[in-house]
Amino acid sequence: MSQNLVSVSLSNEDLAALDAALSTVEQKLAGLIELSVEQRRNLSKMGDKSEAFCRQALIVLAENRQMLPPGLDLAEAEHDLRSLDQLRPRFARLRRLVANADDTEMALGSDILNFALDGYAVAKVIGKGAALATMKEAMSARYSRRRSEPPQP
Repeated sequence: MSQNLVSVSLSNEDLAALDAALSTVEQKLAGLIELSVEQRRNLSKMGDKSEAFCRQALIVLAENRQMLPPGLDLAEAEHDLRSLDQLRPRFARLRRLVANADDTEMALGSDILNFALDGYAVAKVIGKGAALATMKEAMSARYSRRRSEPPQP
């Protein structure tokens, strides 16, 4: 018996509602940016300990604005912190949703592959013909072995 890890059924209305919801999320989060690998590598990253320091620094600097040079924009730093606090729980929800979507996609693919392998095994035992030849050809593409050439002396 084939595995069946997941079974998902969505109506056309469900899919349309999902697409509309995703469009809304994309519109509302239009300000998100995409960093290159190099940009990610070169950025200073705020971990848990750094975050506590940053929050305290903003409080102290807000209480002592007179010592800030004009080039340091405390209002922008405070805005960034508020944005982080607002978005972080939503990003966590999105990450969980994407992780579940990835797992579901993998499980669906695994279900399909296992069914196809079971069907192929049955076809090999029961019959011959064009259907089996077609399946063998498809399987040979998936499981093709690369033969390494022996080294030349």
